[in-house]
Amino acid sequence: MTTALAKAYDLTGQVALITGGAQGIGLAIGTLLAEQGARIVIVDQNPKVDEIAAALGNGSFGMGLDVRDDTAVNAGAEAILGKTGRIDILVNNVGIAPVMPAAEFTVSAWDATFAINIRAAFLFSQAVGRHMISRRYGRIVSLASQAALVALEGHIAYTASKAGIIGMSKVLAMEWGPHGITSNTISPTVVNTAMGREVWSGARGDAFRAKIPTGRFGEVEEIAHAVLYLVSGAAGLINGENLVIDGGYTIV
Repeated sequence: MTTALAKAYDLTGQVALITGGAQGIGLAIGTLLAEQGARIVIVDQNPKVDEIAAALGNGSFGMGLDVRDDTAVNAGAEAILGKTGRIDILVNNVGIAPVMPAAEFTVSAWDATFAINIRAAFLFSQAVGRHMISRRYGRIVSLASQAALVALEGHIAYTASKAGIIGMSKVLAMEWGPHGITSNTISPTVVNTAMGREVWSGARGDAFRAKIPTGRFGEVEEIAHAVLYLVSGAAGLINGENLVIDGGYTIV
């Protein structure tokens, strides 16, 4: 690796806050960013969040709070800033995906999906964004989905919430770009996490993979590397974009 390339991807001294970071994609992101020198703050209701975060090194730590609660999120952001003095990177990763036909989809499942998938992303972006504006620097990456671009059967609330994430991110990119903050989204196909394997197992998963030109689902490390690029010094001019990582599913 050249000196210039290493410097562009060096996150030493930076603080990255990752929601839903105790497992799956979120943990893979935290692991990679920590390897590049970042101090990671994982927000997750996993009872072992402190232990999981501390294992990443660099003084990383965890915090358990209700990501749907504006008071809790604002207080959590202040507590993190009090401990670290800065938040350079925000990764809005936490999400759920209840599956049922639209005609049977419950209001409670709809509300829960929107509360976790997009309300939380807005609350954290706003709470952290105020700090980033004052410092005139920040990188925000929000996890959307290929389902934000094409219809996905049984995922009406998930699809709607992830489409909302892309729209929200574009507004943040427009309003906060002049303050040195970039806001982008990543839209993966199915990823081989515990949740992905549960929803897309067996014949259902085989049928879906057959529609992907590359013939496979994604791996958590592939999403993590995309996040690293977007928060690195190599991507300072990328703002308001949606990076699709789907093996070509949405082109057909």
